[in-house]
Amino acid sequence: MTVAFDLFVRNCAELVTARGTLSPNQKAEAALDIIPRGAVGIAAGKVVFVGPEADVPPAAVAPFTEVVDADGGVVAPGLVDPHTHLVFAGERSAEFDLRNQGATYLEIAKAGGGIVSTVRATRAASLEELVALARPRLVRLLEQGVTTCEVKSGYGLDVETELKMLRAVQQLRREVPVDLVPTLLCAHAIPEEFKANREGYVERCIREIIPAVAREGLARFCDAFVEESAFTHDEARRIFEAARAHGMRIRLHADQLTANGGAQLAAEVGALSADHLEQVSDEGIAALARAGVTALLVPTSTLFLRMRPYAPGRKLVDAGVNVALGTNVNPGSSMTENVGVVLSLACLENGLSAAEALWGMTRGAAIALGLAQHGQLVEGGPADLVVFGCSTYRHLPYHLGVNHARVVVKGGRVVVRPGGAGVAVCR
Repeated sequence: MTVAFDLFVRNCAELVTARGTLSPNQKAEAALDIIPRGAVGIAAGKVVFVGPEADVPPAAVAPFTEVVDADGGVVAPGLVDPHTHLVFAGERSAEFDLRNQGATYLEIAKAGGGIVSTVRATRAASLEELVALARPRLVRLLEQGVTTCEVKSGYGLDVETELKMLRAVQQLRREVPVDLVPTLLCAHAIPEEFKANREGYVERCIREIIPAVAREGLARFCDAFVEESAFTHDEARRIFEAARAHGMRIRLHADQLTANGGAQLAAEVGALSADHLEQVSDEGIAALARAGVTALLVPTSTLFLRMRPYAPGRKLVDAGVNVALGTNVNPGSSMTENVGVVLSLACLENGLSAAEALWGMTRGAAIALGLAQHGQLVEGGPADLVVFGCSTYRHLPYHLGVNHARVVVKGGRVVVRPGGAGVAVCR
């Protein structure tokens, strides 16, 4: 029996399904599994047809079916942003200016700026203020085709504010049609009040913050920033052990500013992803490949911090590592929600192909978040997709920094329409 579509997306030059499997023996373009002149049928909030438009049963398009004409554009799965710090208060434009005059990220952090300055502003903000500040950031991502987004805490560094940040994520989930994946990042920096007592703060993470977050079910993941200016390997291991005991999976900021074996630690602790990796070693790459850890690259941070090198995306892919991409939107090292810039830098500086870049913000990113069906268009899967106003996916990174999204569908409902009609926000 033919199922009548609630929503029918037709007239696609390229339908990117991303339902293939990426492997060293199969290039990313094959994993994208592109259908020329494809179409998507949606019913009851799920995809029920993916294939050539010529194969659509006539009875599937009913009088009540809403038809979206892709107008010869690219249709792809809803994008997945697997690394953001969307919830915060304050801004750090003065630090941006200092960096442009020669100050380094570590120098600014040691002088009392950096993450700690955002912590002060975020602690002072109310829950309502944090939601109001984060909402337009999330909407900007949605308008570019992001339908699933990870959001970290980490600007609280005390029980009350870490909970407040994660509650803000809950509230945003109710207001904006984007799937939000919450991550606890209490191990982001040592707060000012614990500068002389690192061990005391690590114990606070283990004995107070993690259990409090777990009691409310506020986080799916626990993350840690392992770096000279942040946490050691041993401190991260202890925090991860506590988080895992409370049902959280592990992710890790690794090898961003210095080569300190963060990738090897991610492999050792069974992290789902190792993020940043600008300074990753060949040994670290091999460890990620053996352990099946996703390499999550955030090239806008490398640009924003005026650092070199960029993470070795080409080496990672060639080693058989799944590579994902994220915006890392945050006030200190990546103040941007521009998905197009991420895709372009991934090609220009990380050495990825256009297909690898798009995989990195669809299925590759979903894998980094442990999401079984997101980031792809498959029958029975989530009805999340984006219609781009270009005739080939290769145009997305080529046309630098441009938002090509015309229509965004979330859960089978059109939430962004062409012509600047706005975003369907639930309040």
